[in-house]
Amino acid sequence: QVQLVESGGGLVQAGGSLRLSCAASRNIFMINYMGWSRQAPVSQREFLASISRDGVTNYADSVKGRFTISRDNANNTVYLQTNSLKPEDTAIYYCYSAGPQGVNWGQGTQVTVSS
Repeated sequence: QVQLVESGGGLVQAGGSLRLSCAASRNIFMINYMGWSRQAPVSQREFLASISRDGVTNYADSVKGRFTISRDNANNTVYLQTNSLKPEDTAIYYCYSAGPQGVNWGQGTQVTVSS
């Protein structure tokens, strides 16, 4: 099982950017998928982006063109670059890993976008 720790959240004005990081406790090279989801108050958790072991990315329509996911296998870290942030992007952002052994989640990092 891999432990995931997110960081990089915070308070930002609309139109701003944040770079979220997800540090894994072990080598992520063989993990099939790494990704990000978010959950706003009184809402279900929403898929945002994923990246495969081979670097193939997938994005939710709501963030396509604004968010970019990347992975640094050498440093066991996955990133989510968030640009052109909107107040509706306010949520807790969670990192996850997915593979044959199941899905692991981090504890989340809060992103708040002010108007």
